[in-house]
Amino acid sequence: MKVLVVNCGSSSLKYQLIDMDNEKLLAKGNFERIGEKTESFVTHKVNGEKYVIKTPAANHEEAMKVVLEQLTHKEYGVIKDLSEISAVGHRLVHGGEIFNHSVYIDEDVIAKYETCSSLAPLHNPATILGIRACQKAMPNIPMAGVFDTAFHQTMPKENYLYPIPYEYYEKYGIRKYGFHGTSHQYVSRRLAEVVGRPIESIKMVTCHLGQGASICAIDGGKSIDTSMGLSPLGGIPMVTRSGDMDPSVVTEIMERENLSAKEVNQVLNKKSGLYGITGLNPDFREIELASYDEKTPKAHVAIELFTTKIAEYIARYAVELNGIDTIVFTGGIGENQINIRKKICARLEWMGVKLDEEKNNVKGEEIKISSEDSKVSVYIIPTDEEMVIARDTVSIVSKL
Repeated sequence: MKVLVVNCGSSSLKYQLIDMDNEKLLAKGNFERIGEKTESFVTHKVNGEKYVIKTPAANHEEAMKVVLEQLTHKEYGVIKDLSEISAVGHRLVHGGEIFNHSVYIDEDVIAKYETCSSLAPLHNPATILGIRACQKAMPNIPMAGVFDTAFHQTMPKENYLYPIPYEYYEKYGIRKYGFHGTSHQYVSRRLAEVVGRPIESIKMVTCHLGQGASICAIDGGKSIDTSMGLSPLGGIPMVTRSGDMDPSVVTEIMERENLSAKEVNQVLNKKSGLYGITGLNPDFREIELASYDEKTPKAHVAIELFTTKIAEYIARYAVELNGIDTIVFTGGIGENQINIRKKICARLEWMGVKLDEEKNNVKGEEIKISSEDSKVSVYIIPTDEEMVIARDTVSIVSKL
């Protein structure tokens, strides 16, 4: 069974075609600048070869048509006909309290998902565009939806409620939801496989560190708490997002700068975090490199802030879990930034965390990086969110 995994943003369309008979990646790509004034293009990858196709795409429907043309291309296509695609799996961002597991997509699901759009106004409408584009291009192919928020629906009420008037939760669903659920789910299950223990017996903290970043406390395979909240803006400071802070900072900025709610939200999402502190390009690698240069002291401060807050969350979750067995690093930063892992673990030595610096000197590998006498084991587990989506899709459509 071949499954097309689709992840739509407001102006992008990422995709992977996976043969689920052997879980082999056949092709992947990213269509960027959809509907924008600048030229749109798709980067299509097959067997390590990269093909860049510059072509206009006014909307996701046009972009999807181009993507399918690449998959069936005479020169570098990986399928002869669209009929070889058995199902489509969509990454859906915010399912609110309505969706606590992956679902078969029909009109009722789309309608309910639309009601969650107020919780993710930038993300949910874009993914609906992706669903509609697939329906038009492949009308008879079944589709499944896998939610970023579903994994965290196991959090106890005391961990997802905010200490504000309860009526806001009842009327508007204002609460912590958490994100990166497919990533936290994948690496937690993979960790159990690697160590050869039932996941029900493991207490772990998973750190998905990338452009967006979140920490998750997992007990027995279930999310108990997570750093992101109502939106992906909460938690630790990120490359361009502020993370947690005194709520009065928001109202103070709004009053002093005469900003609307929409404008201040843009500041906190796009102009804050490590980028906001340093003023450097919003590229984590560049900021980290600058942190070692005496001429850019703000970069040093930003990296210290970033690593300290992550260590604080891990320590906090050790309290919530009444001890932890394992820390897992994943995501672009977690998998590849050697010194960032080192700094975080150094701040947790009081917990008995001991890093093996030689083992830690790797990028993108699945490996244990703690020393043998460390009281808490530390692993790098490269994430594979698309595989979670594909597996859930197979499970759902196989029952139709």
